[in-house]
Amino acid sequence: MRPLDPTVKVDFSKFGIRFQENLAKLITLDSTFADQLGEVLDTNFFEVKYLQTFTKMVYDYKEKYKVHPSLTTLATLVRSMEGENEVIEKQVRDFLVRIHSTRDVEGKEFIRDTSLDFCRKQTLKVAIIKSVDLLNKSSFDEISDIINKALILGQNNDFGYDYLRDFERRFEVRSRDPVTTGWKQFDEIMSDGLGKGELGVVISPTGTGKSHILVHLGAQALKQGKTVVHYTFELADTMIARRYDACLTGTPLSDLNAFKDQILEDIKDIDGQLIVKEYPTKSATTVALRSHLEKLQNRDIDIGMIIVDYADLIKPKKMYNEKRHSLESIYEELRGIAQEFKCPIWTASQTNRTGYNAEIVTMESISEAFNKCFVADFIFTLSRTVDDKSANSGRFFVAKNRFGPDGLVYPIYMDTSKVKVKIVNNVSGSTNNGPAKTQEQLLKQKYKELMGKNNGISK
Repeated sequence: MRPLDPTVKVDFSKFGIRFQENLAKLITLDSTFADQLGEVLDTNFFEVKYLQTFTKMVYDYKEKYKVHPSLTTLATLVRSMEGENEVIEKQVRDFLVRIHSTRDVEGKEFIRDTSLDFCRKQTLKVAIIKSVDLLNKSSFDEISDIINKALILGQNNDFGYDYLRDFERRFEVRSRDPVTTGWKQFDEIMSDGLGKGELGVVISPTGTGKSHILVHLGAQALKQGKTVVHYTFELADTMIARRYDACLTGTPLSDLNAFKDQILEDIKDIDGQLIVKEYPTKSATTVALRSHLEKLQNRDIDIGMIIVDYADLIKPKKMYNEKRHSLESIYEELRGIAQEFKCPIWTASQTNRTGYNAEIVTMESISEAFNKCFVADFIFTLSRTVDDKSANSGRFFVAKNRFGPDGLVYPIYMDTSKVKVKIVNNVSGSTNNGPAKTQEQLLKQKYKELMGKNNGISK
């Protein structure tokens, strides 16, 4: 291979051999860049064998010894090459000599800016080739998935967060851009709410009001001027919309028709936008959700929050022998969507039988797949006994909180007719036996008993 002639004008736009040689050279000389690009680069992306061999040598050494190879080290490795034909060996040696002789990389900044686009194009090429075989098998979901992954790879030119260089960014208020829950107590322990790329889950038995909770969270985002995309797998889109009517206006669900004109007047000034998308139960995969979200983005819709009602009703992309593995994969994919579209996602999950009559629903009552909780950033449970429902009451329990304390119990007021959910102040009083414990104290005690901690709490 003849050396690059510095007098020859190079056309980088086609990612030809000149571009690829300079990319391999930059990988060799800049260890930070090599590490960053290594997250998405496959050495087979290079279209000539000697560059594949050379860059693989660099990355294999780094993986084995946890340090980037020096030029001296590479020279030693090249001299001891085995398994390659003589032509490839000579091309690799010649390439290393050119790096030694000219340490400057031609078009360095251009290489940095377009390296991910090069990876995307090569990934897309591979995806298209794979799609031909999948097309014959009618594996359309798989085709969509691999094509989407290839396209996504090139959309993000961010190599990652640089701890020192990006120091100021972690102190910016909008770095997470959290959306408040409307519950002051939750917002305080969540650093103002659920932020970009974060996943929140509400867990409760069937019939306790998961969907009402999700509507409340969506309504709070609307009040903050966010565009909310609400996916429903059980209820009709119009029924979900009516619940938003009740939540936003305080009008009972049974009275919506009578106050139709007033409701329209009340909601028309809301800054946010609500899009409700209905799918039959177990008919939609996360691929379908991602495709729908991309269509919205293509219409210049800035998605501010996603509500999934609820995750356990999504069809897994891949069926596993055990149902729990399928559920775990769904939650992992949802968090990936949250990160991809840079917005929070709230969803819900069902408890197992132990949660039906529990005064406090704990992590032990999570249905099917406990590991799905590892993916979530914030998890709270909702418990409502028969007596609670008649009294419009219940309890929240913070089961997981990446942002602050957990293990907290909050009494709530919940009026499902108005989709109204409030965390209430503790109720205190006295009995003949002296001052009564607050409701929160009683609940904490009950929780400790459930968890086998019988040492009591401070009175």
